[in-house]
Amino acid sequence: MKNSILLIALSLTISVMTAQQNQVETDSTKTQTLDEVLLSSTRVKPNAPFAFTNIEKEALESINLGQDLPILLDQLPSVVTTSDAGSGVGYTGIRVRGSDATRVNVTINGIPYNDSESQGTFWVNMPDFVSSVEDIQLQRGVGTSTNGSGAFGASLNLKTLNPSTLGYANSTHAIGSYGTRKHNISIGSGIKNNFYAEARLSNIQSDGYIDRASSDLNSYYTEAGFINETTAVKAIVFGGKEITYQSWNGAPEAVVNNDAAGIQAFIDRNYSSDDEATNLLNSGRTYNSYTYDNEVDNYEQTHYQLHASHQFNSNLSANISGNFTKGQGYFEQYKDDETIGDYFPNSADPTQEGDVIRRRWLDNDFYAFVYSLNYNKNNLSLSLGGGYTSYKGDHFGEVIWNSFATTPALGDRYYFSYGEKQDFNTYLKAEYTISTNLLTFVDLQYRTVKYESVGLSSDLLAINVKDNFDFFNPKLGLTYIIDNYNSVYGSYAVANREPNRDDLTKNPIKPVSEQLHDFELGYKLKSDSYYATVNLYYMNYKDQLVLTGDLDDVGDPIRQNVADSYRAGIEIQAGYKFSNQFRIDANATFSQNKIKAFDYVVYDTQYDPNTFQTLSYAPVTTTYENTDISFSPNTIIGNTLTYSPIKNGTVALISKYVGKQYLDNTSDDSKSIDAYFVNNLNLSYKINPKWIKEIAFNVLVNNLFDAEYVSNGYTYSYFYRPENSNNPAITENFYYPQATRNVLVGVTLKF
Repeated sequence: MKNSILLIALSLTISVMTAQQNQVETDSTKTQTLDEVLLSSTRVKPNAPFAFTNIEKEALESINLGQDLPILLDQLPSVVTTSDAGSGVGYTGIRVRGSDATRVNVTINGIPYNDSESQGTFWVNMPDFVSSVEDIQLQRGVGTSTNGSGAFGASLNLKTLNPSTLGYANSTHAIGSYGTRKHNISIGSGIKNNFYAEARLSNIQSDGYIDRASSDLNSYYTEAGFINETTAVKAIVFGGKEITYQSWNGAPEAVVNNDAAGIQAFIDRNYSSDDEATNLLNSGRTYNSYTYDNEVDNYEQTHYQLHASHQFNSNLSANISGNFTKGQGYFEQYKDDETIGDYFPNSADPTQEGDVIRRRWLDNDFYAFVYSLNYNKNNLSLSLGGGYTSYKGDHFGEVIWNSFATTPALGDRYYFSYGEKQDFNTYLKAEYTISTNLLTFVDLQYRTVKYESVGLSSDLLAINVKDNFDFFNPKLGLTYIIDNYNSVYGSYAVANREPNRDDLTKNPIKPVSEQLHDFELGYKLKSDSYYATVNLYYMNYKDQLVLTGDLDDVGDPIRQNVADSYRAGIEIQAGYKFSNQFRIDANATFSQNKIKAFDYVVYDTQYDPNTFQTLSYAPVTTTYENTDISFSPNTIIGNTLTYSPIKNGTVALISKYVGKQYLDNTSDDSKSIDAYFVNNLNLSYKINPKWIKEIAFNVLVNNLFDAEYVSNGYTYSYFYRPENSNNPAITENFYYPQATRNVLVGVTLKF
């Protein structure tokens, strides 16, 4: 396969390198200008009164060796990342200021990417997408108005590659620990007579650090367009197909800690089978509860985007974009000792038991239309923008095998529900330069959401949800430019957001929408050899939906409203270039993340010790005050030391410290994730032989000092005791161990 890819790359190179290459500088200028029109209304400019970080594609090239996008962004301020499989491939997650991925708004070329129902982002569906990204902007806090779900911790804005003015062919190959390997090829025609075309094809595979946590990921990206001095039209099709062995359940605390007595106690409590007990005792920290050969997540997603930008004159420009996303797939599970009535309650004998293999399907369509009209003249910049999205998704389950004595028809759906969501928003943004030193920013957004879901859940419970939400989200700020090097800014922003599907369909108490008031105050210093920013933030929430620490039966987090809570902190970024050979870049966040009052509920189950029949089931509520918000470390520090001892050769030591995190909202040390400090080593070297444009060699040594740590987890507590006994509550903690020292080695050929 490697040889065939290389031959394709070489043959394409011959054609593109012999083509006409005229007006390169002109093409480059107009490409950049019109691409700025595409995202000018949803991105902030350098002097905007918000906390943000830009990252260019060059900064990611040396570490882009197969790991998912969240892992590559781990060094950004206030960011914490995690990987279910432990190796950064497969299901990964990102949190910003303690806010999980469902609260981070993500757009690609201005098109919303968050799943409409769960509000989460699943990067496993877009493997190697970073190879087609030009740059990324992370806005922390509420940020500026954008399309899609409300930003409650951050917004992540991705822009795909600018059209290349010259033809090219590139290919990257990487191999590494745990059977990880990446292969891709990308080609481009260059701009010829105002037309261009580009494409990428990628495959990533990994066995995972966790047992059986394998990934087989395929993706592609194609783009074709027309561009001249005033108009750009581009059609983009990209997608991914993932088959990922499930590792959603994590590992019991005793297994992670290699506590033999604790493992045996866990087995006794959970009545595990002999096979499960053997798996628990023998696996160590790479334990995976799933052992069925095809316990996989199998999902395919395709995105179709069409963008048109036009510069009417030096003051007025516009952009319109359309999108259709098709997603379809399932996860397959083997379940033993099931009851047929749990699937087909109208069976002749619903109490009969057997084993089942089931598939839970999601089949969805997502349509989006976004627009912006931009006006710039003298001291005033105006943007009128917004968009409309429509989502339709079917949820259903099938039994594809069973061992029941009375066999239902295989493939029959045992539950079905649908969800429909419409989301409309419009905003007006104004930037006005009051004087040469003072800039003001006003942003007014109206957003309305309609959501409906009807049918049966996977537990055969009725779903009947129909809700409408209307939100007004104002934002305003000031920037004062002290001189060419120093500036200060302040902003106030309001954000509202609706509950997600699981909140509305699974919570026994119907949740309400959330509101956030975000106050930001910052200072920026920048010169040719050093920079520094200091940002203070206070995020005050009303009815925040916080993670309880527990998961549902498919690994999704369970949330509940809390009336009053806040996140307050200071973010510091600094960098200094000591010489052409050595520089340092660092960031740190110190914060408090508190809930003023929180009701923690544990259910007391009394049972008959002879028949194990449940006799009573009652909630036991404990109120906590001024408690820490789950998964919100008070300290996050990142640091990168870069040394260039030779021309085109660099060595970078990348360090990350994350403070203690609580698994739930009780601030209980027995339900927490220990602080961890991890160092990675990145080596890169480029050569430019005559027969090829560039050969780049990259090495990434993750977890250089072989630390054993976990970056994510969950917890739940319960009473389960014989009648009239007074046994204390039992707490089960589960963790997601991350890989010990591991290596990725890659080579990139650029023609």
